[in-house]
Amino acid sequence: MLLNNMEGLTHGDSMKFYIYKRDMKLCRNCGVCSYIVRCPSPDRCIGCKSCYLACPYECIVRIEDISPRDEAKIYVDGEQYFVPKYVTLKQALETIGFKFSKFPEPNTIFAPCETGGCYTCAVLVNGKLTPLCHYPVLDDIKIETNVEKAVPLRIVESFIPHTVGGVGTPWWLKSGYSYIEVACFAAGCNLRCPTCQNFTITYNSASRPLTPHEAAKKLTKVRRIYGVDRMAISGGEPTLNRRWLVEFFRELKRLNPDKKTRLHLDTNATILTRDYIDELIEVGVTDIGPDLKALTLETFQKVTGIMDKELARRYLETAWDAVRYLVNEYYPEKVFVGIGIPYNKAFYPDLDELARFGEEIYKIDSEIQVCVLDYRPEFRARYLRRPSVDEMLRVKKILEDVGLKTVIVQTPFGHIGP
Repeated sequence: MLLNNMEGLTHGDSMKFYIYKRDMKLCRNCGVCSYIVRCPSPDRCIGCKSCYLACPYECIVRIEDISPRDEAKIYVDGEQYFVPKYVTLKQALETIGFKFSKFPEPNTIFAPCETGGCYTCAVLVNGKLTPLCHYPVLDDIKIETNVEKAVPLRIVESFIPHTVGGVGTPWWLKSGYSYIEVACFAAGCNLRCPTCQNFTITYNSASRPLTPHEAAKKLTKVRRIYGVDRMAISGGEPTLNRRWLVEFFRELKRLNPDKKTRLHLDTNATILTRDYIDELIEVGVTDIGPDLKALTLETFQKVTGIMDKELARRYLETAWDAVRYLVNEYYPEKVFVGIGIPYNKAFYPDLDELARFGEEIYKIDSEIQVCVLDYRPEFRARYLRRPSVDEMLRVKKILEDVGLKTVIVQTPFGHIGP
């Protein structure tokens, strides 16, 4: 049977499909779509759009595919279905009634990154854990959506030492002269920040995914090599694959039972709900750095690239609630909390908004550490100018003038503390 077309909403004549192609006139041969992104279907594009999202020069273009296509027979939880070929399994499951979400919801499959790295949407495909967003429809494949008994997977990279740490690293340790912690970075993110500083990790779908035990063992080994007490994970966004992250920290704690161990999470906090926080602290997390992207919805959308207004609102509200909950319930006795604020003049032409941002943090806790990050020309925001030291010092003074007592700023020459 031939189908006529739509992008995974309802199965029928109104359905549209899209493919993605490289515009060679714009291409800079940077290699991202070849070496960072693993194309799941090189012979015929299935519209996963991972190359489209990852290309720093935006030379991948979307094209509606109006060519007719056959159906494939697949089995989902033992039931037989016919779905269109040359699409992702995620799109195929949408056509038969499965619901997907960008925020964890009951009775939906959480598919936040859509680039194949976080494995949050993974199911068992012929017995192998596979992300739905990054695998093609094939005839007679068997899908099991219950993966509770499967060992979770995630792409994690760059197990390296750090001299300054992250947002959730205490300011008094940020000397910049010696290693103070080791960190790894998780692929996949629910945001689309045009200034993404880790985009080669964020959009990575080419590396072998690791189990929580494998990642914890690697990070523990690096800790022992460099003789530090702090172990961190950042991203991408590490909180996306909740089961993986909880097991990762549980394994880290098991492998590092000494009292000096500090387990550090840096996060955009957009899905860090209160019960999630409780679970992380229960398995041993001692330091959390929520990177609050903005105060207002308009600026949040500008910084994060999230165009869906209601989704952006939910992300923003969840992040702020996470900070309030952490401070009221756990800080400073059980957990060290450091807040991140991104700054570039392009985000804050009116510095009064930045002052109001500081005032809201002041209402939560005047002494909590606030680290202002100088957002640079990165990824798709190469038009930006990196803030100067003097500019960052002005930002520091604005936040201190509203009453914040522990403000540090990131500059080209290192961090300037309180």
